[in-house]
Amino acid sequence: MSFASLSSGSAARQRLGIAAAAGSLLLTACGSSSSGGPAVPDLHGQLPEQVRSTGVLRIGTDLGYAPIGFKNAAGKPDGLDVDLANALGGALGVRVEFSQVPFDKLFMGLQARQFDVVMAGVTDNLQRRDGTDAKGMKMNSGVDFVDYFITGTSIVVAKGNPQKITALDDLCGRTVALQRGTVQATLAERQAGVCEKSSRKKLTVQETDTEDQALALVAQGKAAADLSDTPAAAYAAQQGRGGAQFQVTGEQMQAGPYGIVLSKEDTVLRDTLVKALDRVIRSGEYDKILSKWGLSAGAAQNAVVNGGF
Repeated sequence: MSFASLSSGSAARQRLGIAAAAGSLLLTACGSSSSGGPAVPDLHGQLPEQVRSTGVLRIGTDLGYAPIGFKNAAGKPDGLDVDLANALGGALGVRVEFSQVPFDKLFMGLQARQFDVVMAGVTDNLQRRDGTDAKGMKMNSGVDFVDYFITGTSIVVAKGNPQKITALDDLCGRTVALQRGTVQATLAERQAGVCEKSSRKKLTVQETDTEDQALALVAQGKAAADLSDTPAAAYAAQQGRGGAQFQVTGEQMQAGPYGIVLSKEDTVLRDTLVKALDRVIRSGEYDKILSKWGLSAGAAQNAVVNGGF
């Protein structure tokens, strides 16, 4: 499969590289092997006791966001996040176990210790790290991220783009659909204010439980467009009714990193995941996974903690 190029990812990739250098997050080997080369650190031994003793890394995810995470024809977890999680499990010497949770409930599940981390195409941003709402009000203790991929937001419309939408301003006076709890919800809320001030045309935001439901509203003509992450948007354009149902319009917006989400107190697990991700990247397995899903343009150079804007 091949997906649209993440055209505005280069600046974000550069930021990830700079942040990693500044934070000394690149993996460095310790000691030497009997052959005279650098020894490979035992990452399993660096895991928190609970993960190490059970041999399982519990991952909360939303398997309704192809190609990032979804259920394949056999009903099994599949996608970028699933493949990467399994690769990380191999580097850590543990089995990964997925829990399917609606996207907008993932942070609550993490706080309730239902799983150790979240991998669900979650964008790393300051609001989530600080645990604040769109107005800056404190909502929770916030989270940490281990960043692993760069993407952005795209607009999905019906094939042929009958309403000639090419930018957010074209949505004024119309209805836009999107998945609840996503960064697109915040983007649409901000755009609604812009529409009201600039044109006095109301932007109606229809939030759904899943991305498929948002796309269905576009297909039914009940929404002019869907806002989603670029990989999901490109996948919908290529796969919806054999590529005859949707198309991506306009430029990608607000590029930023996806991150593995952890509770702020789980610093030991966070730092071990940084090392494991760097190992997967350096081994070449990371590039193979991205290539499999047609997402190589979003590759990060190395793992970074809290590198999003």
